[in-house]
Amino acid sequence: MKVIATYNIKGGVGKTATAVNIACLAASEGYRVLLWDLDPQAAATFLFRVRPKVKGGGKALIAGKRPVDDAIKATDFDNLDLLPADFTYRHLDLHLDSERKSGTRLRNLITPLRRQYDLIVLDCPPSISLLSENVLQAADLLLVPLIPTTLSVRTLDQLTGFIAGFDGRRPQILAFFSMLDRRKRLHTETVEQLPAERKDLAAAWIPALSVIERMSVQRAPVTATAPRSQAARHYRELWAETRKRANLPPPAAVG
Repeated sequence: MKVIATYNIKGGVGKTATAVNIACLAASEGYRVLLWDLDPQAAATFLFRVRPKVKGGGKALIAGKRPVDDAIKATDFDNLDLLPADFTYRHLDLHLDSERKSGTRLRNLITPLRRQYDLIVLDCPPSISLLSENVLQAADLLLVPLIPTTLSVRTLDQLTGFIAGFDGRRPQILAFFSMLDRRKRLHTETVEQLPAERKDLAAAWIPALSVIERMSVQRAPVTATAPRSQAARHYRELWAETRKRANLPPPAAVG
């Protein structure tokens, strides 16, 4: 089993859209996939038409009073399950802090799921926190959406520095340009310059397209509703690169 987290310190960069489409693509290829929506805003949960509610809330999950298995919901897509968000997740740092070995609690919770899933995708809220440390301990790969602007690139530098100084398990980073608009000069300049400076930048990128924004209206991944669209093609390219970087075997080999 591999664990991929869509993560960025900065919000509004396309983490949820990436998590939802990557999870859907992996499931369509035959991987058994679980998407855990860790963001109390519950965007991924909304997109999959699942109620954002976990009995007992985040505290029950973290404390082990509610088995993770019991909170998992099926989606409308074969091979794809969802562990929904809950508004109480806004207190996850507090709940984690009250546990022994608080930095590895998330990893310990998902480890028993290895028999059920080939891939777990974590859709993470924007922050540097105890939950972030748990994500770093649990994930094999951080998939980092990056809007091609100065401030967004700065957050990638901050994240890289945070991981470099992290006293624990260090996941790989795969950053990629998100919401790319080549009509904007700054976007074009950043896309041309940054790849020469970083080896953790994907060749795949996601354009700024209205069909991606309309996911919230249709409440489904764009790779499912518009599989022949430009957006879907870019997500497929990103998924292929992500799968390779995470060293995820073919579904038959995994299962």
